[in-house]
Amino acid sequence: MINSFSPTESDEAPITGQRLSLDDLATLSGLTARTVRYYIQQGLVDRPVGAKRGAYYEQRHLEQLLLIRRWTEAGLSLDRIKELTAGAPEDPPPRRVQPGSVEVWSRVTLADGLEVHVEPGRAGLSPEQVRALVRGITDLYRQVRTDQQARKA
Repeated sequence: MINSFSPTESDEAPITGQRLSLDDLATLSGLTARTVRYYIQQGLVDRPVGAKRGAYYEQRHLEQLLLIRRWTEAGLSLDRIKELTAGAPEDPPPRRVQPGSVEVWSRVTLADGLEVHVEPGRAGLSPEQVRALVRGITDLYRQVRTDQQARKA
């Protein structure tokens, strides 16, 4: 079961106190009903209130799904999400890479002689965040080069 979620204000929907069907919950969360059932089966989302045809979902279920969706879009695995919902610290110590494991690293060339190597999953970065990181490093590199050239002049 999930102990505590803290969705952002933008994730909250004005449905407090309403009973939601599985289809309504899926629509509001932007997921399929099949995915919602899978998350419940995996223990990522609380079971519905009631049983069988009388079962319904509440605001807390929607909040759980929105948080899971945000984390999956940020590149977190369902195993990591399960750890976080169970109360694991936000930034766990880095896991050692096991011999024989396969990782996909991105190699970004910023300038001649300047590269950044990133494994977004391990770094906890979404594709948008990786692009922002590259833009920031590129801007900083240009600033350092400009400052260096200005001092020489």
